[in-house]
Amino acid sequence: MNFKFKIISLTFLIAIFLFNFVAKSNSNLSNNEVVFWTLQLGTFDKYITNVIKNFEIQNPNIKIKWIDVPYSEGEKRTLAALLSDNPPDLINLTPDFSNIAAQKKALYPLPKEIMSSFSDSLFPAISYNGNFFAIPFYLTSAITYANSDLMKKANINSIPKTYEDMYTYANQIKQKTGMYVEMPALNENDTFLKILNKYDINIFNINANTNTKKIFELYKHAYEKNYIPKESITQSHRDALEKYMSGQIVFLQAGANFLNIIKENAPEIYNKTVFSTQLTGSLGKYDYSLMNLIIPLKAKNREAALKFATFLTNEENQLELAKLTSVLPANKYALNNQYFKTKTSKEEIARNISASQISNINSGIKNNRHKKNIVLLTNNVLSQIIMQKITITDGLKYFSQKIKDYEE
Repeated sequence: MNFKFKIISLTFLIAIFLFNFVAKSNSNLSNNEVVFWTLQLGTFDKYITNVIKNFEIQNPNIKIKWIDVPYSEGEKRTLAALLSDNPPDLINLTPDFSNIAAQKKALYPLPKEIMSSFSDSLFPAISYNGNFFAIPFYLTSAITYANSDLMKKANINSIPKTYEDMYTYANQIKQKTGMYVEMPALNENDTFLKILNKYDINIFNINANTNTKKIFELYKHAYEKNYIPKESITQSHRDALEKYMSGQIVFLQAGANFLNIIKENAPEIYNKTVFSTQLTGSLGKYDYSLMNLIIPLKAKNREAALKFATFLTNEENQLELAKLTSVLPANKYALNNQYFKTKTSKEEIARNISASQISNINSGIKNNRHKKNIVLLTNNVLSQIIMQKITITDGLKYFSQKIKDYEE
């Protein structure tokens, strides 16, 4: 074999190697399928499929397989998936459950630079031990709905701004209308914990804040005097919405997205409804509810999932989602759009108030791996106090002893 033939043979072998390498690489890219789970967004399938289509056009080597999961099954199915060796690549989930998964080191830590499109006031909800474990997807911030007809009958001229203000009207509402001031759904999830947080009450040193006893007394008194329904410690915000639509309560704390439900199911109440900002505590700040996106640590296509998540939460797609669903975009540039600044129709007014609150939100309760137990403890002590099974002093003493078990 002469030297020239050797060179040709070597070149041929290199060419075959490169061809096989590229073919294999292209094969891997074509199989780069991101499995994407959402929580009950099936009614917006045209939006989701259109976003997926646009992403795949821009990223021909990535395919998205979308699966919509019923909300009630979200946590259970996610837990099972995280324990498996083949979880979805991207999952729409609540921050609380995401936080639990992050503490168990089951999530892919996300790069900080992708968070520049989101308000840093959201960061405490999506971070743990200095690492980001989720990407904000969409959010809501409750506003105060008010029945103007009942307000007029009770001689109330303006919608209250704080919890204390609202309950100063409770007696005259009962006397003049026979109705309830509100139905706070106190034991639903972390509702009461959020109220305490608005008063800057540190639950691990709960007696140090002078507002603590006042807040417990506020609801204890309202319950005893029948200013709020007895179901306030057993039922949810959906039940509160039903009572508002039937004209049984004057004020309702709910997201602007609930206005369409009132319009469709109780048009007379819709016509009487006016709005104001969410009730605040001593801090003068608002709370919010967030949905986020997580990437499991065992996901097969983490980088592709991250790329799609970033596309899904860009300004254009977030604005379109908000217009279709009446939720608020998590993307701060989308939230600054003129769409959230108009105030002509009822829908626009409600949306404007809700969106404007995000610039003054409470950073929220610091993530704690025992949060579920903390919520249960808080709600249990509140219920015992409200139903007079224990005094406020004894209840807070018991709380202070038990909360030590959950301090990190």
